Amino acid sequence: MWVEVGPDRFARWCDGFAQRHDGLAHEPSLVTDEASGGGEAVELAAADGSTATCHVPFPPLSPAPRLDFDPATDTATGTGTGPDAGPDASLIDRLVAHALADRTVGVLLVRRGGFAVGIFEGTRLAESKIGARHVQGRTKAGGWSQQRFARRREGQAREAYAAAADTAARLLLPRAADLDALVVGGDAGAISALRTDVRLKPLWPKETTSFVNVGDPKAADLLKAREGFRAVRIRLVEQS
Repeated sequence: MWVEVGPDRFARWCDGFAQRHDGLAHEPSLVTDEASGGGEAVELAAADGSTATCHVPFPPLSPAPRLDFDPATDTATGTGTGPDAGPDASLIDRLVAHALADRTVGVLLVRRGGFAVGIFEGTRLAESKIGARHVQGRTKAGGWSQQRFARRREGQAREAYAAAADTAARLLLPRAADLDALVVGGDAGAISALRTDVRLKPLWPKETTSFVNVGDPKAADLLKAREGFRAVRIRLVEQS
């Protein structure tokens, strides 16, 4: 099964996992999770055989802090990689610091009925635009009427996708070089339609593998997407 844990709760979740499964068999290790497409992950292996494979958001995992020798004090000092990531940081501490780090992330959610486009700077929604479009509902009529409604729906969908592409071009393209990632979601067919827009070509190399499933996008869905892209996704295999 898969679970998502926010970075502020991740260390406590790991402690709870160890407690529930008779402790850890060994120290957490950095692995490539071949079972889930080869993503980089921190693996917890419990004494009872349970495992928690914790995928790194925005891979690769930030490196361990660099140690510098200070001749004045005859000690080694560390340069942290983020919150709570000192020179002796464990893999769990490093993953927490990595997930909490401020990033510039674009979000593009599109369905036939509307779109939501936003740019997050850290946890702050710096820019956003929400659009709703009317798309004709399905009809049970057959023959010519059904074909007419189908053509109308297709035309309305094209207009909706064009409006979403225009907004993405206006908000996201000027920041394309600054984006650490692009999170997409809504409807896979709608996103596929936007991929044909040559203006948006610079955005797709920033796309993450996570897809946000939402209904017709609303402002609240952007905030939910923020919690999702900052979370640590965990593939959990528990022994009964």
